Amino acid sequence: MTPHLRTAALTLAVLLTAAGCAKAEAPQSAPAATGTAGQQVVQTPTGTAGPTCTLEQFGGTKFDLKTATVGFSQSEKEANPFRIAETKSIKDEAARLGITNLKVTNAQSQFSKQITDVQQLIAQGVQLLVIAPLNSDGWEPVLQQAAAKKIPIITVDRKINARPCSDYLTFIGSDFYEQGKRAADRMIEALSGKGKVAILLGAPGNNVTTERTNGFKDRVKEQAPGITISFEQTGEFAREKGQQVTEQLIQSNPDINGIYAENDEMALGAVTALKGAGKEPGDIKIVSVDGTRSAVQGIADGWLHAVIESNPRFGPLAFETAGKFLDGEAIPDKVIISDRDYDTTNAKDSLGEAY
Repeated sequence: MTPHLRTAALTLAVLLTAAGCAKAEAPQSAPAATGTAGQQVVQTPTGTAGPTCTLEQFGGTKFDLKTATVGFSQSEKEANPFRIAETKSIKDEAARLGITNLKVTNAQSQFSKQITDVQQLIAQGVQLLVIAPLNSDGWEPVLQQAAAKKIPIITVDRKINARPCSDYLTFIGSDFYEQGKRAADRMIEALSGKGKVAILLGAPGNNVTTERTNGFKDRVKEQAPGITISFEQTGEFAREKGQQVTEQLIQSNPDINGIYAENDEMALGAVTALKGAGKEPGDIKIVSVDGTRSAVQGIADGWLHAVIESNPRFGPLAFETAGKFLDGEAIPDKVIISDRDYDTTNAKDSLGEAY
């Protein structure tokens, strides 16, 4: 698909979401591969009417994105492929659109630094903020300062616990609860509904960890009473920590059958631990969430059973949403993207679309 057509598709998707005034609820079945060479696609609006926000409702002033000062606050060290791809997407799309004054900060996985980073961006006169939050709570100082200056905030990949169209404009990201359910479906499939499973939890304090955990547990309880979740410990979304936790897991639960890692980095750390323990590919079934190239390669190599995608390429959709908002169009309080699955049937052929 050409860049022009990709942009048109994204535009149509946002328009459909806004026009439908819909709650962006995930479909019960896993969406098929999008065929968009890795670009984000908004889910078709479903459910009943939900909140939207216009520039008039928000109380802001229209401005030209190309000449505006725009701030992007990254939350974590860019050692993680998700964060690398996310920041690159924001920078690339800003450059493509001709936005010449993009200010980018990185909190280095320190929440206090992220708060300071965004406060400094506000002091520097940003007119739009795109934030990838480290935590979901604790944003009150930033939100108050932004609201006083009527600065619209778009959060990507994690939510802020606050009021849309007041404290912030909208959230763009995945349905994390649905991701947990889909990961559970793949684990149930891998274990034929029976066995002991460990969960490598993501970092505490954000909605991603909570929702991916709850979705997985609820689905297992509903569909596979023969599966026991016998171990849970945070791997903090980090490869090294995932390896350490899995090494402990192997010692304390030598009869474990499956590992649900709430991101690919922890899954790859688990693979390193399993190799060190003399395990063979497939001895312990691993299902994870993200869709990094290394994890998809891990499926092809037999170490991972399946990966549920969480697409980090927020740049086009974030700026498209901002543009529509500035043009007076209604923006939904959340814009949920459609994520694909990777498994043995498509891993080798899909490596080029992973990040």
